[in-house]
This record gives sequence, C-alpha cells and structure tokens, in this order.
Amino acid sequence: MSGEPLVTALDTPPGRCVTASTLLSDYWALTKPEVNFLILITTFAGFYLGCANAGRQFSFLALFNTLLGTLLVASGTATLNQYIERKFDAQMRRTARRPAAAGRLEPHAVLAFGIVLSAVGVFYLAVAAGVLASLLALLTLLSYLFLYTPLKRRTPLCVLVGAFPGAMPPLIGWAAASGRLPMEAWLLYAILFLWQFPHFMAIAWMYREDYDRAGYLMLPKGNARIAFVILQTLVPLFALVPISILQFWTGHATISNCTGLLLGLGFLYLGLEFVLQRSRVAARRLLAASIVYLPLLFALRITLH
Repeated sequence: MSGEPLVTALDTPPGRCVTASTLLSDYWALTKPEVNFLILITTFAGFYLGCANAGRQFSFLALFNTLLGTLLVASGTATLNQYIERKFDAQMRRTARRPAAAGRLEPHAVLAFGIVLSAVGVFYLAVAAGVLASLLALLTLLSYLFLYTPLKRRTPLCVLVGAFPGAMPPLIGWAAASGRLPMEAWLLYAILFLWQFPHFMAIAWMYREDYDRAGYLMLPKGNARIAFVILQTLVPLFALVPISILQFWTGHATISNCTGLLLGLGFLYLGLEFVLQRSRVAARRLLAASIVYLPLLFALRITLH
C-alpha cells in the first residue's frame, strides 16, 4: 500500500481512520492561522513602538516571547470559540468544514486543546513578557469567549462588544515592551478598534444568509439591516481618516501624514462603494482593502518612527 500509513486517532469519531498529516492539519485549522497573522502583525507593531517610546533597546528574544505567548492565547481562543459554536458552525456553508463543526475531531479533544493552548500562552506571557501583557491577553480571551461569543446569537451589538477584545493585540505588545500603556498605545488600539467595523461588515454582508441560517444576529432583521450596515461601515471609516494622520504627529509629518491620509481616503472610498452598491463584489473589495490597509498603516508607523 502506497502513501502515508494510516493511524486511528483517539480524538476522532469511532471507526474513522485518518492520516497523521490530516490530523495535524485539523488541529492547525482550529487555531485560525489566517487570523493569527494579522494578530501577530499588530502585536509586533505595539512591541516595536513600545520599545522606541520607552527608550528601551529592541530585543529579538523579548519580541519572540511576546509573539509566541500571544499566538498561543489567540490560537487557544480560536479553538475554544469553535468548540462553543461547533453546532452552529455546522449550519453555515463557510464554516461547516471546520474540524469541530464537521465532526472530524471529538468535542472533548477540541476543548482540551483550546484550554492547554490558552493556559500555556497566558502563563508564558506572565513569565516571559510581563504580568500586564499576560493580564491583557487573559482579558481578551475571557471577553471574547464569554461576552462576544454568546451575544452573537442575541444582538447585532455583538460587533461593538467584540471590537474591544479584538483591538487588544497592540496593547499586549506595547505592555510587553515597556510595562505601561501611554496615550500612543491607546491610539493604536483606537485604529484597530475602528478598523474592525468595516472589515466585519463586509464579511457579514457576504455571508448574511449563512449567519441567518445558523441563528446569528450579526445584522438586524428587516429594514434596519441596511441602515445598520451603513452606520457601522461609514462612521468608523470617517473616524479612521483623522486618526490615521494623528498617529504621525510626533515626526516625519509631511510624508507620513500624506500617506496616512491617502490610505484612509482609499479605505473610505471602498467603504462608500460598498454601502451604495451593497453587492458581494463591493463587499469583497472592501474586505481586501481592510486586509491591505492595516498592515500598511502599521508598517508606515514603524518605518517612519
């Protein structure tokens, strides 16, 4: 018999045989690596700028410890979220193939994996990056799982609630670098907080039928839906334009302010296009713009610091 040897996994449904690579792939998928990529970028930005702001020497070892601990907590949070929502995810086309929702991994195995990742990550941050960074990560995990997650089936305001823990990564990085959170750190927090609304409105509109099918109230019902999407998209985008400039007031004003303004206006333009057209194509364009905008803005902030 050619190919990889088959193993019977203890954490898969009885009678199922899977390859070792498939099993590892499923556990890897539980951590949501595509989301973690952006989390690590924003954590890095907070750490780098926190070092510079505090006048401390940049340490690659400290950065590694911060990113690793944050990655573990973020991965654990994503895993536990999929454990909690596995039955609802199974009703949505975009999430039905996730390991927990599809039943490829037993619920107890997903739960244990998520708890271990989270606990190790929080402890690792406390030891290697500082108590403040660890507490911020723990607060992020708890508020995401026990406030945002249950509210998704109760009120569209869950988007607002979820934006608070969602914007925490740069604060974790800054705290790990300097042990404090000055106004500059909260400015990064504000950018990420506002960024989440147009980013998620694009996703919510693209998959609104899926969310409705699973009973998620990510968007209001009836006529209020369009007004809600317009408000949640445009107000944060308009706020991001001045804030994108504000973060560069400390230096390199001409180049950085112009670039930050262009990024903010480009993001706003695609947001306006989305709310006017409310099409899947426009939503995809806004989603792509959000993924490009955030790393570019943070990279510009780091480069011109």
